[in-house]
Amino acid sequence: MARLNPQPQSGRTALLPRLIFASRWLQLPLYIGLIAAQGVYVYKFWVELVDLIGAALGSTSSLEHIIAAVSAPAGTTGLTETVIMLVVLSLIDVVMISNLLIMVIVGGYETFVSRMHLEDHPDQPEWLSHVNASVLKVKLATAIIGISSIHLLKTFINAQAYDEKTLIAQTVIHITFLFSAIAIAYCDRLMQAPGDKH
Repeated sequence: MARLNPQPQSGRTALLPRLIFASRWLQLPLYIGLIAAQGVYVYKFWVELVDLIGAALGSTSSLEHIIAAVSAPAGTTGLTETVIMLVVLSLIDVVMISNLLIMVIVGGYETFVSRMHLEDHPDQPEWLSHVNASVLKVKLATAIIGISSIHLLKTFINAQAYDEKTLIAQTVIHITFLFSAIAIAYCDRLMQAPGDKH
């Protein structure tokens, strides 16, 4: 029995799918913009670190910058343990947001735009070998929880600088992020085929 071969698409009808598929490259400027944002975070990190080192070495202007940046408790005039902790948490916060940006840039580009062909590269991130849209969503949700945790910790360390409504609101927002991440991970697990592993 002869096999029925589908009719080849005409040039006109084939053009539209090619155009739609090529439209993924419109995301490239967005990822380049995120790389620029990464540069801004690197700059912010070094400004805060230089101010912390300067304050530790006795620079008055650096100390003033730090106290203003971390909303230190009223009357703070020196580099107290609380101020140092708030600055370090701010630095960790910048690093975690930067990690989030890398996940979005690398994972998003690999998933939605084009393969990077990093299989033999010694620095290929472990998670990139099995990344897809679902895995990326779960990883991003987890990263957002980490960032929210740092913000909440900073708020509780410096609780006297905030009113009760702000403290409650930040706690509720953090719990919302937590439940959202659990829901995303659960939905991802439900949609996973039996025996399929990320």
